[in-house]
Amino acid sequence: MSLLGIDVGTSGCKAVVFDRSGGALAEAAKTYASRSPGPGRAEMDAGVFWDALVQTIREASAAVADDPVEALAISSQGETFVAVDGKGRAVAPAIMNSDSRAVRESELSEAELGKERIYELTGLPPHPMYSLNKIVWLREHEPEVFRRASKFLTVGDYLLTRMGLPPVVDFSLASRTMAFDIGKRRWAEELLALGGLRESSFAAPMSSGSTAGTVDRETASLLGVRQGTVVAVGGHDQPCGALGAGVIGQGDVADSAGSYECLTVASERPRNTPAALSYSLNTYCHVVPERYVTLAFFPAGFVTSWFVEELAGEDRRAAAEEGQDLYRYLEERLEKECPGPTGVCVTPHFIGSFNPSWDVRATGSVIGLTPSATRLHLYKAVHEGMACELAINVGVLEEVAGAFEEIRIYGGVAGSPFSVQLRADLSGKRFRTLTTSQAVCRGAAMLAGIATGAYRDCVEAVDVMVHFDRLYEPNVEAARSYAAQFHRYRLIHPSLAPVRAAGSG
Repeated sequence: MSLLGIDVGTSGCKAVVFDRSGGALAEAAKTYASRSPGPGRAEMDAGVFWDALVQTIREASAAVADDPVEALAISSQGETFVAVDGKGRAVAPAIMNSDSRAVRESELSEAELGKERIYELTGLPPHPMYSLNKIVWLREHEPEVFRRASKFLTVGDYLLTRMGLPPVVDFSLASRTMAFDIGKRRWAEELLALGGLRESSFAAPMSSGSTAGTVDRETASLLGVRQGTVVAVGGHDQPCGALGAGVIGQGDVADSAGSYECLTVASERPRNTPAALSYSLNTYCHVVPERYVTLAFFPAGFVTSWFVEELAGEDRRAAAEEGQDLYRYLEERLEKECPGPTGVCVTPHFIGSFNPSWDVRATGSVIGLTPSATRLHLYKAVHEGMACELAINVGVLEEVAGAFEEIRIYGGVAGSPFSVQLRADLSGKRFRTLTTSQAVCRGAAMLAGIATGAYRDCVEAVDVMVHFDRLYEPNVEAARSYAAQFHRYRLIHPSLAPVRAAGSG
């Protein structure tokens, strides 16, 4: 019997079927995009998530008809939520995690309770991306939607209800609302009061790897799985990916390199300390029982996507003519035409800077352009900027959570040797890739296996399912060659404070 892990992300849904030893048997993917109905807004019809889930499960399951899916679990993006009525129907579009409309509401919540108290309860620094602030925005600006809403569900629990199951949410996804007490593992009354909410306004919290229910006949027919297939409680994508990378013990570290790049370190207790708050680190419940994760993250893939869409048209045509993947084509050119540091600094702050400065008003910048800089230099500088940003956050995490030597990387960048090596060189850490880049789906599948008893616990699941590929050692000489550029990079964000202040009015 096989296990199905699903990753419902911000730009697409992936479903991967694994055998019990961790081998990928089949996968399917469906992309989608949010829309922006106004400044700072990002929304999506909630039905898009459901349609993508149905399509990917059907496609992946059909490919393993001889080894049918025994259990499945859903991992999903955090912060995004769906307001539903008493019958579970969406009463408005899903408000996405990248939506920043609730700046004022975030500031008011901080003024009401204090940044320190919010962090003590939730492990999150106040920010407009969190669900609670956007729910308060709905109450003030779209009172009819707020009145019609019976519950506010994360994407994961919304999809469970579409499968005919009760609305339950694991501790990690609940944590991403900024309304959850991570110490007591229950909804925080102090924060609920800010939005005029009750515990019943959200799904019931449960442990990841618990059984949410089984698939009934009608849903089984729709999804292309067997009636009675077990549905396990999944979790937030970052902790699920950490589990899928084997990051469950004290000091283990993962790097999820996607639209956001997120360093995740596991620990036995939350790191909601004054030092962690000074860097605005997120610390909250892991999908592993009695464990926590601490995150340092920043926008990353957004910048690469921008470059490819806006500036790489000529390269796309050339790559197509040669029958090559665009990214492989660009990297081959880099090796020949753009050796060494570019001298150009690109900050990936397209939607704010996040850790360690946590500046919602920060924007991307390009510093150091000269007449000799080419489009290829700019592409490499994008990757250098992400590596610099990661190196800064590695230092922050070590200060808060203790020293570590190795980082397990997964996601799109993990398939780019040039970019992974840059990260190793600038951070001074070993980087290890996995045999599959779909660590989030594998983590969800592991939770599905735990729910059925295929594995006793997360430790056994990691021992059996997690396998590694390539090891990247840091190059001391390369790091030395980047020292001056890295130093300049670190000066950019604080130096631009007057610019940001001038633009805020």
